Amino acid sequence: MVRKFMSYCMAGLLAIGLSTAPLMAQDAPASTEQAAETSASGHQMFKQRFIEGDPVWMAPVLVCLILGLAICIERIIYLNMASTNTDKLLNNVEGALKSGGSDAAKEVCRNTRGPIAGIFYQGLDRAHEGVDIVEKSVIAYGGVEVGRLERGLSWLSLFIALAPMLGFLGTVIGMIDAFDKIAAANNISPAIVAGGIKIALLTTVFGLITAIILQIFYNYLVSKIESITGQMEEASIGLVDMLVKDKMAKA
Repeated sequence: MVRKFMSYCMAGLLAIGLSTAPLMAQDAPASTEQAAETSASGHQMFKQRFIEGDPVWMAPVLVCLILGLAICIERIIYLNMASTNTDKLLNNVEGALKSGGSDAAKEVCRNTRGPIAGIFYQGLDRAHEGVDIVEKSVIAYGGVEVGRLERGLSWLSLFIALAPMLGFLGTVIGMIDAFDKIAAANNISPAIVAGGIKIALLTTVFGLITAIILQIFYNYLVSKIESITGQMEEASIGLVDMLVKDKMAKA
């Protein structure tokens, strides 16, 4: 069926091509120019501009972009895996606590991934020592989990600041080189300084593009971490309330 459909399409395209052949022959120069213009896509233009820049300054900017994107991808995967359905986890832990005690509740936490389940496990592991100890344990382990969530963000912020700085540095050095050429030639000719100024401006452009891309990912990661942190705090309060209710029920 697919082959028959493809054969019909090819026959239709062939008929259209034969019917428009004279017109295409007349408009050949215009169509050739249009094809040449459209063939240079945005990606190719981006690549060409990057090659035209000075490798001494473009390479560090590219390294910042690659390392920054690697950190962003790793953090996005980690944070998505760290996300947990808090209400479902609370209900499962509460049901296990009522039916099998703290051991069954800890088993539920062991079988659930994410920082919230880890905090629950630490709190349940100290439940026999009292609610106050549970609160301190939850707060302490929560700080550890927040540190794990924020791992790598300092390097990402460094790349965001470093990329435009390298671009500006390349621009300044390119302008100095251009003025050196003017002084050597003793002539303010555009042909003499155009190449140096172009390279100088390209380094700035790519430095800013790198910083913009990484800044977007950085803000997304920060918002994701804040959301998970809020869930951790809310779930911790729910765990303490659950243990208080369980203790009162057993009293």
